[in-house]
Amino acid sequence: MNSILIAEDNRDFALSLQLALETAGYSVRVAQNGREAIILQRVQPARVFITDLVMPDSDGFEAIDLFRKEFPATKLVVISGAERLNTPRYLAAAQLMGADATFRKPFEVEELLSVLRSL
Repeated sequence: MNSILIAEDNRDFALSLQLALETAGYSVRVAQNGREAIILQRVQPARVFITDLVMPDSDGFEAIDLFRKEFPATKLVVISGAERLNTPRYLAAAQLMGADATFRKPFEVEELLSVLRSL
């Protein structure tokens, strides 16, 4: 099952990532924040959850916590680019919370695809 759920509040970035992943053969759904993502996951679980960290309403840290509790088998990939000075600290915190991989925006889609193939 090659299903991916993305939580990303930047619509343009989310759509470009969705297109790249679908072109690579993945089935992709997009949520605008962590709260929407957990609802989508409860309805139709994805194998991989890719989340931004800084989002309105429900951020990536909250989403990571909920996914680890409710869907421990789901692989977590965390991406962040906002708050550039704090991004390394945010990504390190995400790893401590159980992220399987982290990426600092901008990143090469091929790097993400390589990680997804290994998960």
